[in-house]
Amino acid sequence: MSENVATARNTTAARGSRGTGLVLGAATVAMGLISGTFYIFACGVMPGLARSSDRAYIEVMQDVNAAFENAVFFASFMGALLLTGVAAWMLRRGPVRWWVLAALLAYFLTFVLTVTVNVPLNDELADAGDPAKIADPAAVRADFEDTWVAWNVVRALLSTLALGFLVRALVVFGRGRGDGAGGAQSAYLDPAAGSSASR
Repeated sequence: MSENVATARNTTAARGSRGTGLVLGAATVAMGLISGTFYIFACGVMPGLARSSDRAYIEVMQDVNAAFENAVFFASFMGALLLTGVAAWMLRRGPVRWWVLAALLAYFLTFVLTVTVNVPLNDELADAGDPAKIADPAAVRADFEDTWVAWNVVRALLSTLALGFLVRALVVFGRGRGDGAGGAQSAYLDPAAGSSASR
């Protein structure tokens, strides 16, 4: 009877561990997508646009910002925050929690920067209207470009840091499962079992 209860508990623990691993893995993927987005803007998109004329710069940024308003981007942008938060709660009693909490803090700062700095700048650029009709496109660009680019670099660094923390959390979590903390381990893999495991 006690063996049946122990087996049921081990099965439940293994399922819970798999569920936690899936959430942690999904958070890591979402974070990778977002950090990659900010990274490519910092390394390629904005340096490329810097070579454009003022009106071309404004027009392209307006179009890009509008294109980002879609369900796929919001799913990863919000998902990185929500999934990391859920993973932190699920792992709240284990040593992995510190890595996940560090990732959550780094991405929370990224999220706040996006909402309070980059998005308002995007809105101001959109409100400037048709680039062909803007009286002083150089001034509109100047009000936008340097600030947006600088804070995007900060977003890229913070979200990449968050990604690194989540990758580390996955490694530690995986080791914990291998040690029997998250799931049942075969007696053949248990060094404490010795030669008796082969009998």
